[in-house]
Amino acid sequence: MTARPFKILGIQQIAIGGPSKDKLKKLWVDMLGLAVTGNFVSERENVDEDICAMGQGPFKVEVDLMQPLDPDKKPAVHATPLNHVGLWVDDLPKAVEWLSANGVRFAPGGIRRGAAGFDITFLHPKGNDEFPIGGEGVLVELVQAPAEVVEAFARLAG
Repeated sequence: MTARPFKILGIQQIAIGGPSKDKLKKLWVDMLGLAVTGNFVSERENVDEDICAMGQGPFKVEVDLMQPLDPDKKPAVHATPLNHVGLWVDDLPKAVEWLSANGVRFAPGGIRRGAAGFDITFLHPKGNDEFPIGGEGVLVELVQAPAEVVEAFARLAG
């Protein structure tokens, strides 16, 4: 195995799904005080999500509150309440190349623009014969960190 050519910097987001965003917002926005910073709707991904935030600057963490557009269609963003965890990565293409070469399975869709405007891709929650390493039931999103996030984490690491 060659040296890892990328770094996981920190948590970029968590995504929580439910039948209704209203109940999720009651806790995360009304009770815990997170701010709604955006909304993302995608027929293809069967999702209506409110993008919330906690923290500031490069250390801000997104909390995406998701409900399905159609509860009978896939993906079922509400079926697993903790839908996925997003991780900042300093070099997404290198990460995908290296992880794939080392047996990590990715979900269909490749690298693409995500709801918050960053390039993203997902590690599949389950491995298979060709790519035996998966999230063991957890969907993991890798998110290309912008330069200011990479620099902030580098300063933090000292």
